Parts: sequence; C-alpha cells; structure tokens
Amino acid sequence: MLRYLVILLLAQGILSRRDEVDTYLKAIKRRITQDGYPFEEHSIETKDGYILGVHRISYSPVSGRSPKKPPVFIQHGLLSSSNDWIVSGPGKGLAYILADAGYDVWMGNARGNTFSRKHKTLSPKDKRFWAFSWDEIGYYDLPAMIDYVLKKTGRTSLNYIGYSQGTTSFFVMTSLRPEYNKKIKSMHALAPVAFMSNVINPFLRVLAPRISKMSYLQSILGNFEFMPSSKFMALAGAALCRRTSVFKVLCKNALFLIGGFNPDNLNASLIPEIVKGAPAGASINQIIHYAQSVVSGHFRRYDFGTSKNKARYGRSDPPDYPLKKITAPVHLYYGNNDWLTSKKDVQILASKLPNVPYNKMVPNPKFNHLDFMWATNIYNLVYGDLINNLKAYT
Repeated sequence: MLRYLVILLLAQGILSRRDEVDTYLKAIKRRITQDGYPFEEHSIETKDGYILGVHRISYSPVSGRSPKKPPVFIQHGLLSSSNDWIVSGPGKGLAYILADAGYDVWMGNARGNTFSRKHKTLSPKDKRFWAFSWDEIGYYDLPAMIDYVLKKTGRTSLNYIGYSQGTTSFFVMTSLRPEYNKKIKSMHALAPVAFMSNVINPFLRVLAPRISKMSYLQSILGNFEFMPSSKFMALAGAALCRRTSVFKVLCKNALFLIGGFNPDNLNASLIPEIVKGAPAGASINQIIHYAQSVVSGHFRRYDFGTSKNKARYGRSDPPDYPLKKITAPVHLYYGNNDWLTSKKDVQILASKLPNVPYNKMVPNPKFNHLDFMWATNIYNLVYGDLINNLKAYT
C-alpha cells in the first residue's frame, strides 16, 4: 500500500497544473447559484503579498435578505477549500445550513489552494511562493480575512468555525496574535488538530519520521507543492469514482485510509462531486509541519533545523505555541474513529486552553475525520449542536 501512496504522490507532482483559479471559481459560483443561494467572491491581500479568495453566501431562500445577519467565518482543512462546505447541497452542506439559520456566511481559502493561488509578486511556479506552512496561514491569512469580513459587515467580532487545519491555524493566530481573541465571539473546532503524538493513521505514524524533513519529501515530489488540483485530475477522478465505475470501491477506501473507516456514514454518490474539487493543493511545508508534530509530541512552530531556528527564534528548538493566550471560547467536537484527531490529543489540547465551554465526542463510535464534512447524518450528530452553540453568542 505504501508503494501505491508514493506512486500517487509522484503522479500528482507530475500533473501539477497551470493556474486554473477562474475555472474553479466559475464552478463553485454556478453550483451555489443553481442551488438558489447568492454568491460573492472577494479578493484579500495579506501583509506578505498573498491574494486570497474568500466566498460569501449572505442570505438564503429560507432566511431571506437582511443587513443585520451576524457573520460567521468557516475555514477549511488541509488540501481542502470552500467548495467542501457546499458540495453536499442544501440542507446538508454546512454553508447552506448556516445561511438557512440566518447567518451571513463567509468561507475562507488558505494560501496555495485552488482559490488562493495568487501573489503580489510571486508566481506559483516559483518555489518561494510555497515557502509557508500553516504557521503563516494562522499568522497572516486568518487575520487578513477576519479583518476584511469585520470591516465589510461593520462588526467588531464574529463566530468562527474551523475544521482540521482550520482549527490548527486558528490556534496559531490567537496564540501568536492574542489581540484577535477579542474579534472572536466563539470558536467551534471540528476535528481539532494541534497535538498529534497519539495519531492513529498508520501511514502517518510510519512516514512521519521521514517526511518531517524537507529533503525526503521533496525528493519524492520534486517540487514544493503538495497534491495540486487540476482540471485533468478532477475529470479523471469524477469518471473513476462515479457510481457505475468498477473503481468506486477504491475511491471509498482511499478516503477511509485518510480519516478512518465508516462506510455506513458515507454517501457514495457524493464522491464524484468531492473529487472534482479535492485535493485543492497545499505547500509541502504544511505536511512537514504536521509530521513534525507527530514526531515531537509538541504543538510548536515550524522546525527549520538548529542553525535556522537560532536565527529565527533565538533558540535551537522551535518554541511551543502559547495556548494560554487563547481567551476566546473554544468548542471542541471530535470523533471516536478519527485517524487524524485522537481523543487523547484533543484532551491534551483542552487541558491547555483556558476557555473550553464545550468538549464533546460525536455520539457515533464510527464517526471519522471526513465525516465532519460529508456524513449522511451530520446534522443530527454535529451540526444541530453547532447551531445551538452558535445561538448563545448571536
């Protein structure tokens, strides 16, 4: 199986694409408007020059128009994009559910993904474009997007929902830039990822010691972008994973090998739509940073090596993120069968956060990492509680 994983990585590196932001933008706009919801695309420049695409659903056919709708910001996970919040369709996709509940929904896109592949001076073909991990996403991207949303809506604070890496980057932002805690009414962490020493995923546990070093992973991929999306791969994935395809079972198992096995909770007919927009691309450094977390047992900044660490941090090892500075209320939602977010690691995180009003395992023993986006019964298991928790801060 490891051999096939390496082949997949090589294929993704070979099939790295030209910039197709407009193609994917038209697709998500068409999908949202066809579902009967309004769509807005906003471009936001970070202080270090990245241009991010942020998508907005300001109202819904259910809730109607209103200038006073409270803003809620959703941030995707690793290799994902805003597309993942609408792909399930009305009544199931989180963005639609929030809009129906009366929220002004803003969906972020981190640097390097399908909708955020632009920079003031750098091209995605330049390796310098990819010189970032989720440390920079938390320090630069989230603050830029949150400040933009608050200015646009005339608010001083908003509710934040993060999934997987969207929780990691939030913890980076509010620990390194604690002034942003005041701009967060509440934070809702779906499958929170910070500490990773107890991760269950067997491939990650085996590979982490090797891929935690830049030279090894780069030698496999040959570049600095990890699993970029492409028009060709989207079409191929949709064809191979369609309901009538003999390869459908492989598509399902590929998802389970990432986040944990739960075939009863996966709508297999949704897979062709999922693979049209995923994986959405990321920097190799994001993968390396997570691998470093598995190996070290710490939730800390990127490890550049002893000499570079001394120059950057003033010490040989990277410093831990100061989680005690996170004063915003953090709500933790996690699964029992999550191969990337273990129960032990979530509780380690909870013990270090000063304000955790909600800390609950999803009441389904098979609930896995990807179920937080696409489970067939996601509303009853997670989103219902999420909406109720949001109301306390609205």
